[in-house]
Amino acid sequence: MARIPVALQLYSVRDDCERDFPATLKAVAKIGYAGVEFAGYYGFSAEELRKMLDELGLETAGSHTPLETLLEDELERTIEFNQILGNRFLIVPIAPERKSRADWLEVAKILNEIAKKLGPHKMNTGYHNHFDEFKAVEGELAWDIIFGNTKLEVVMQFDIGNAVQAGADAAPFLEKYPGRALTVHLKEYSKTNDKALIGEGDVPWQEVFRLCESMAGTRWYIVEQERYAYSPLECADRNLRALREMGR
Repeated sequence: MARIPVALQLYSVRDDCERDFPATLKAVAKIGYAGVEFAGYYGFSAEELRKMLDELGLETAGSHTPLETLLEDELERTIEFNQILGNRFLIVPIAPERKSRADWLEVAKILNEIAKKLGPHKMNTGYHNHFDEFKAVEGELAWDIIFGNTKLEVVMQFDIGNAVQAGADAAPFLEKYPGRALTVHLKEYSKTNDKALIGEGDVPWQEVFRLCESMAGTRWYIVEQERYAYSPLECADRNLRALREMGR
């Protein structure tokens, strides 16, 4: 199997992006990332972003796309923007507050409808986990309500660190929904260090890699860091070096 490329979720360097987005992209490329996942566009047009990416040799690994921009009249504009970026993965980063099983089933229904509309454009929507998705709702985990009731085309963007922090091991979910974790967030979690970098915490990385590379269908590894022992860009650098030392 070809090596899975590694991207950086730009939320990891959000303050740098706010100060100087082009310089931050340049730094990310220099560190050695193959791509980026967007979490906002900092006022740049799709054409401007694509030009920067192309000049730096970076690909678009995805975008965290607010749900409202995938609905009704907004969807056409969102499709056009992402076509210019060359982005296939339009991932919903969070759903509005949901309390009941019926609420989560509604999320699944909406994702299915979006997936159907994106299909002709060779794009996928998907959903990213935080913590509530691993709480029981009327006897079933919210994560299972979503992915037990969505089409295969709906991407399960599994955030490893968030899941482990919520008390959920990654392996059972990667195994339960084969071929659906097309993009995976590589985020560390440590019970004793909330600024842990990849390899410094409690995540069983080799097991995660084995499943991503054998049955999960993973196309992109996406590094994310939210708390910092060093500057955000240095954390991004150290995380990538740690992955390289692990053979990724």
